[in-house]
Amino acid sequence: MSTVNATNFKIDKTVRIFDQFYKFDIIVPVEEYDIIYSYFLSVFTTAEAAGNFTVVLFRVSQESGTPVMELFQQVHGQGLPELTLTLAYYVNSLRSPLTLLGVNVPTIPNFYAGRCCLA
Repeated sequence: MSTVNATNFKIDKTVRIFDQFYKFDIIVPVEEYDIIYSYFLSVFTTAEAAGNFTVVLFRVSQESGTPVMELFQQVHGQGLPELTLTLAYYVNSLRSPLTLLGVNVPTIPNFYAGRCCLA
């Protein structure tokens, strides 16, 4: 039995994003989802990472009230370090200030504790 992949234009072209962990549920236009997901797929090495960053961008858009394509224009063309830093900034604005993502301050050891005494 063969199948035919024909487009049904009567169906609304939206994508439902659901994140079980955060209980996040949103319905977005399929065109926007495809653009953002395919970009992240070209930047990251796995489909899982691309999917996670796509969900994050839509979540930031919903919480901040900024259109998702406007946020996407800000991150488009950035390298991997800049991209993760930018998204960490946006996600940190949604999270508790007690748990910040992407903040890596090098720790300087205490001078006196770092010295070793040889007898």
